[in-house]
Order: sequence, then C-alpha cells, then structure tokens
Amino acid sequence: MAKHVVAAVGEIPPGGRKLVTIRGREIGVFNLDGAFYALVNRCPHQGAALCTGAVVSRLEAPLPGEYRLAQAGAMLRCPWHCWEFDIRTGQSWCDPNDIKARTYNVSVEPGEALAKGPFAAETVSVAVEQEYVVVEL
Repeated sequence: MAKHVVAAVGEIPPGGRKLVTIRGREIGVFNLDGAFYALVNRCPHQGAALCTGAVVSRLEAPLPGEYRLAQAGAMLRCPWHCWEFDIRTGQSWCDPNDIKARTYNVSVEPGEALAKGPFAAETVSVAVEQEYVVVEL
C-alpha cells in the first residue's frame, strides 16, 4: 500500500479531525490524545458522511440506572441516524457483530524519514499544443 502524507502533526490537535481525499476516497483522520486514527467518511449503515458527525464519549451501564461515561471522545456518531462507531477500531456500537466502518493504518513519521524516499511519483500526461518564443536574459 502507498503512503500519503495528509497533515503535519500540529494541524490536527488532540480531539480534532481533518477530512482528506486520497485516490477519490474521503477519509477522516482523528487525533485521540496524540494517537491518530483514520476512518472512511461513509457510514456502513446507510452511507452518510460519517466523519462529519459528533465525537462523543462512550456511555456504559453495568446495571439499569447505573451509568458512566468512558473513553472520552473515542466514539463517532453518524449525523443521519446517530449510530456510534469506535474511532480506534471502526466497530459499531449499535450492531457490533455485523457492522464496522472501514479503518486505515496511520503512522507518524519524522520529516527526515519522508525526505529520503523511496518515492512513487504519480505521473500526469502532458501535451504541448503550440510552440513558444522564449527570451532568456
């Protein structure tokens, strides 16, 4: 798989997100307390722009009437039907056995390492339609 540089670490603050498009795919990149995660921007339930939804805490209830907030800011709520997904794993909280949002591997790499390559450049075909007069000074 090809790697794509999508942001400097400081561009996505803790609790923040950035939407990017890579090879025609919209992807949300999230920073959870310094760890970065990426999810496809499409809810597997009915196709909403998942990564534009609210980032919320997970609610746990060990007994009826007894609840607590856990994993602060680790859940992503779909803007259409409020289905919730774990940002770290893509796992659905509404249907954990069958529904999962697509996740992508994310790494943080120093600029020095990226500058060394190897690089796989994307090429674009170019055609010259006319000739030009060029003056060099």
